[in-house]
Amino acid sequence: MNKMYDVVALGELLIDFTQNGISDQGNPVFEANPGGAPCNVLAMLKKLDKNCAFIGKVGDDMFGRSLRDTVSDIGIDTSSLLSDQSVNTTLAFVRTFENGDRDFSFYRNPGADMMLTADEIPEDMLANTRIFHFGTLSMTHDAVREATKKAVRIAKENGAMISFDPNLRPPLWSSLEAAREQIEWGLSQCDILKIADNEIEFISGSSDFDEGAAYLKKNFPNIRLLNVTAGPDGSYSYYGDKKIFVPAFKLGGTIETTGAGDTFCACAQAFALDKGLDDLTDDDLTAMLRFANAAAYIVTTKKGAIRAMPDRADVEKILNEN
Repeated sequence: MNKMYDVVALGELLIDFTQNGISDQGNPVFEANPGGAPCNVLAMLKKLDKNCAFIGKVGDDMFGRSLRDTVSDIGIDTSSLLSDQSVNTTLAFVRTFENGDRDFSFYRNPGADMMLTADEIPEDMLANTRIFHFGTLSMTHDAVREATKKAVRIAKENGAMISFDPNLRPPLWSSLEAAREQIEWGLSQCDILKIADNEIEFISGSSDFDEGAAYLKKNFPNIRLLNVTAGPDGSYSYYGDKKIFVPAFKLGGTIETTGAGDTFCACAQAFALDKGLDDLTDDDLTAMLRFANAAAYIVTTKKGAIRAMPDRADVEKILNEN
């Protein structure tokens, strides 16, 4: 059955204030970059010619209006991006370390993305997508958690593949146990999982990826394609009894890693849309990881995420030259 959308994502849309130098008076200067993991994913999917829509909420303020314009300009359907009249758009201040890692400070108590409710979920949109993607920032509080779980249920009932990225941000949770509970729920629902090295250790208790993947496959047998991102080392894919590793592209010029995991996640979804999830070969999985790693590398050479996503030709140039 033909679907109107390739991917619909739900979650946070926010401003990432990333440090961009020092003023003449010695003060840090921050650049307002549009961001939020689920929309970062959609931005990369649009670069890969996929039809996408976003479900979420921003404030009726200058940042919310800017985000709406940005997302609309890149071709993502914003018909289910709502505006909250009383709660401001969520902000994140991002400190980047010399190795490219980041530390986040969120202004979200509350933030508009938390205010999405179950009765605002667009059922027709979710019935018309091939993939539904979500993370856990839309599961930190009761109302938006209910909305997220309703969206997952509707998408599953209508035959969509479910994609999940835990995207663990400890400061946003009342406790790590609360985070664990909701991550495990997401793991129990998804067909496609993108999980980072620190997250697989958090859930499985093991820093060994093979052990962590075995734990996930045993406890969440619904996961059909399990991808682990290991930062500068590279990425792994576990599929059936297969394990594939592809090292990262280390070509210099890395500025920050914001959006790299989301870029990888999008590339894996595009692969699933093009290839499906049945009878994947070692060559299939290797090609998926190489493309995703190359795209993620390009994003690390730019500031921000939504406006930093590479075209397919940019990614293929890296692949052809390396």
